[in-house]
Amino acid sequence: MGSATLAPAVDPDDERFMGHALALALAAAARGDVPVGAVVVRDGRVVGVGHNRRELEADPTGHAEIVALRDACRSAGRWRVDGATLYVTLEPCPMCAGAIVNARVARLVYGADDPKAGAVRSLYEICSDPRLNHRVQVVPGVLAEPAAALLRDFFRRARARNRAQP
Repeated sequence: MGSATLAPAVDPDDERFMGHALALALAAAARGDVPVGAVVVRDGRVVGVGHNRRELEADPTGHAEIVALRDACRSAGRWRVDGATLYVTLEPCPMCAGAIVNARVARLVYGADDPKAGAVRSLYEICSDPRLNHRVQVVPGVLAEPAAALLRDFFRRARARNRAQP
């Protein structure tokens, strides 16, 4: 079993990999999806990437974390990503937090908190729930402001478009 910890320490590479996730979030926004990006890193190497694809693929499971984990698992040839760190620009929802635990991600680094759907520390604490068979080290708030700004801008534009439509 893993150990449950909220890690205050930021690895020197955390901002670099979160920057990669932010670039993926921009790609999601350019395609009309909510700007969330994710990167899976193992042994200092990117092994999986993803951004939200719900609108693009009409898929409710098309969250950035799920897409990135699927990519990493394909690369590894197995469903587990032991020892990997997942970087994501927004606190994962319950579905994604469950997938993170099930994939045996060692460490989760995320940007902005999600007070409406966050399942890592805002509403639930799935990644550190002692009743589950694996717990994930969590580092919140890395590049939180740029991640939150992307989301605010995206939803402000979406509301303006909706008001402009008859």
